Amino acid sequence: MSATPLATLARTSAPQAMLRRFLALDAAVTGTNALAYLAFSGPLGRFLGVDSTLLLALGAFLTVYAAGVGLLASRPQPPALGVRAVVEANLAWTAVSLVALALWLTPSTAGAVWTVLQSMVVAAFAALQYTALRARQGMSA
Repeated sequence: MSATPLATLARTSAPQAMLRRFLALDAAVTGTNALAYLAFSGPLGRFLGVDSTLLLALGAFLTVYAAGVGLLASRPQPPALGVRAVVEANLAWTAVSLVALALWLTPSTAGAVWTVLQSMVVAAFAALQYTALRARQGMSA
């Protein structure tokens, strides 16, 4: 991913601002998912074909994760180690989602599509955050 499309997507060419925006967007999307899983675990579980207890547990986990990513995004200069941890967690989430879909979960068609789509979004966040971190490090080198 080149710097120009990345800057257009972030609506800024400042690597620090890009990084913070991608982290904040990740926190907002993750937090929204978390709240939906917590508030609507029964209906969502039936629609997606997954156990509502699983959605409650995921909602609780994602709430904490979103808060951590949001805290990182709020820092004037998010530490590289923290950003790398978020990138790696996002990549792990993507892999675990797809492995769970293949080996463990038996969701409805909507649930299978949702699992694939959300894993692609999370992978995209990882790529955007990693690219923005590299751009920031390139500016300081």
